[in-house]
Amino acid sequence: MSSTATASTDVPQRTSWLPMIVVVLTQIQASFSINALTVSMAGITTDLDTPATSVGTAITAGTFAMAAFILLGAKVGARFGTRGVFQIAVAIHAVAMATVAAAATPAMLFVAQAAAGTVISLVAPALTVFVAVNYRGSQQAKAIGLLAAAIPGAGVLALLIAGTFATTIGWRWSFWLMVALGVLNFLLSFRLKKVPAQPGLSIDWIGALIAAVGIILISFGFSGLATWGFWLATPHAPFDVLGISPAPLLALAGLLFVQFFFMWLRKRTREGKPRIFDLRVLATGSERAITLCMGTMLFVGSAANFLIPLYMQVVQGRTGLETSFAIIPYTLSIFLASTFIAFLYTRFTPRVLATAGFIVVAAALTLLAFTVRGEWGQLSIIAGLILLGLAQGSIVALVFNTLLSAAPRQLAGDVGAWRGLVHNTFASVGIALATTLAVGTLTALLLAGAEEHPEISEDLISQVNFDDANFLTNEQLEDALADRASGAELEAAIEVNEHARLQSLQLSLLALAGVALLAIVPATRMPGRRKGDLPEKLEPDDDDVIEDDDSVDESDVSEGARP
Repeated sequence: MSSTATASTDVPQRTSWLPMIVVVLTQIQASFSINALTVSMAGITTDLDTPATSVGTAITAGTFAMAAFILLGAKVGARFGTRGVFQIAVAIHAVAMATVAAAATPAMLFVAQAAAGTVISLVAPALTVFVAVNYRGSQQAKAIGLLAAAIPGAGVLALLIAGTFATTIGWRWSFWLMVALGVLNFLLSFRLKKVPAQPGLSIDWIGALIAAVGIILISFGFSGLATWGFWLATPHAPFDVLGISPAPLLALAGLLFVQFFFMWLRKRTREGKPRIFDLRVLATGSERAITLCMGTMLFVGSAANFLIPLYMQVVQGRTGLETSFAIIPYTLSIFLASTFIAFLYTRFTPRVLATAGFIVVAAALTLLAFTVRGEWGQLSIIAGLILLGLAQGSIVALVFNTLLSAAPRQLAGDVGAWRGLVHNTFASVGIALATTLAVGTLTALLLAGAEEHPEISEDLISQVNFDDANFLTNEQLEDALADRASGAELEAAIEVNEHARLQSLQLSLLALAGVALLAIVPATRMPGRRKGDLPEKLEPDDDDVIEDDDSVDESDVSEGARP
């Protein structure tokens, strides 16, 4: 018995980096598709004959699906064996990517992305487990940094590869490449250390179902705001309640399910029964502040990351490759900041780093809002993108590491699952609300601009359904108005459209800057860091005792003790 215990803890100081290669490649496989969809927006809209905002709907389908099942995914992997579950999920994800590559309709794209997001909820927790069981000490710290950097790294690769493919051989080849990478990851996974299953771990299936229903309702609610109506139902809404759009009603129902979910967790905690998520991860105010900072940054970052390519491809008419090269400084900045932010941990506290980070985010977005014009090559815009990327990468890596350090070590699996839920939920809501805000602002500006131009007749204004406005290129607008306007009237309509598109982007970026400034309040409540390796078993069995780490930073004392 003692020899077994010794063997499990006596891990070599230096181990092979092959497991980390698999982890990074798998993270690239999981993250690549979202970035590839964004870069390929112009090709998809043309090929599938769909508005650009529907690409955002497909993106949110994947991220919301992952958020809905991420808590369950962590438990399923631990219960039935991490490596086996991981291999099944990687294979299914490759099939989903093949479906995206062969998509003939927007619905097919939506379903494939939802399936991909669902299985990624099994992959994401497994990656943290593989880091924990294969590395210790300085190697583990480097491995965690590489895992955090793999997401923006995948973004850089997606910009280069998907942008090139979209401009040359076609956007679908990016996803066929992910199919090949999925096959490679599946084969390499047999070289990973086999993580024993935990038969003593019971799964709270009811809690998992409540969480999934809540997230799915929120998903449909926020995703439908732009097309179904923010309050009053549009003709595109599948149904209405006394004329009210189903979007806010579904979002409200989802939030109610989230409240019910936390009530369920507290009840299970009082009864001493297994639960899908351990609330001790969020026991103190400082830990809840970390979550709020994490969610806000992901909300703002994802919204900006969607609006900028939308503007470049749809408004400016740039190709996928041109968009890729323009955004590379931003994505590369996120990658570098995620990798090297750890060097500042010994010099500055998390609350100082987070507060400074959100100030820089707000400043960068404000700079972009006031300098963005028809051309994207201005030095001020490149500087704004780099500042935004550096701050975003720093904050995302910082909050995850701080929460991981603040929670009891035995709950590292719950921390990882919670991070995945917050990451995907807030990122999806950010894209959905950014789309709604941009389209809503565009609608108001188009109507105001049309009324201010005498060249545009009242008949044309009455014929256009401004409630159904969307981002259109000049060519698309000419086609839409071909049988309604010509000459000076058409030129005036194009001018109004150009001005409205630009101003709606500027106002949306300013709104995101305001949200970033609001995050300074929770950033000042960030706790101190804790040290120590991750435990090899990230999911404690039901009868395991969770002991709090005594190495609490002085900044945590005022927050109160855990229950």
